Amino acid sequence: MRITWPIRGHARAKADIERLNQLWDEDKFEEVEAEARELEARAASPRGDSRRVFVGQYARFMATSAACALGRGAHVLHEMEALAAELHDTAAPERLLLDAVRANRLVVLNAEQRYGETEAEAAALLGELTRVKHLMQVMTIELFVLANLADALCGQGRHTEAETIVRGNLPRAQRRALASLHCGLVESLNGQGRHDEALTEARRFAPPRVRAQSGRLTMATAVALRGLGRRSEAEAAARQAVADCERHLDPEHPRLRQARTLLTEIEGAAH
Repeated sequence: MRITWPIRGHARAKADIERLNQLWDEDKFEEVEAEARELEARAASPRGDSRRVFVGQYARFMATSAACALGRGAHVLHEMEALAAELHDTAAPERLLLDAVRANRLVVLNAEQRYGETEAEAAALLGELTRVKHLMQVMTIELFVLANLADALCGQGRHTEAETIVRGNLPRAQRRALASLHCGLVESLNGQGRHDEALTEARRFAPPRVRAQSGRLTMATAVALRGLGRRSEAEAAARQAVADCERHLDPEHPRLRQARTLLTEIEGAAH
């Protein structure tokens, strides 16, 4: 994820950060990661230049965010935790950066199926956001955390709770949050065996194009179709999910492996 954060530093640094944000909005995560690393290296400064320190921290946040979006969050988990430790005693607006780093960590925990840890950290983070929301705009982070919490609940088989969270927050979500929560709704319905409803929701509207969610809704559609006994349609949807993941995600992204596993299961059921 990225956040709206006050740009500090010299003119070149501000321009570099604005470019990172633009690339992020265009889903060009590989470029974000590469350019953020370059900015981080340039921002290395003698002790005491706080503006360059902040720029370096924001660059590191953007680089690790891009890695998470590409499905390589596990590779930068220790780096995220180190950055969170650096930011631990900061106040607003740097505190917002800390909360965003902690939110990204939820993505990694879910990918590693550490759902209980995700739930506990999400609850703590939501409490923190509630305490500071009168000081700064936190809705982007809050919705990101809620979407990951819903995913963690689904991972623990608590699909009804996940559905409640998703339905309660969909009306205020936009673009990235909307796409994530919409997928979470379909998955929570599938988890309850409500495949007709899941298929209806999956096809009710086309969420905005969000690269990080590639293949996810199509996978959920395939699960719903399989649950309804519509095997050939489920297989076609699963194949499309694999193709979407291969086209838009990093080869290491966990969703690509999940999509291939789903396709294999559906194909195997036909024999």
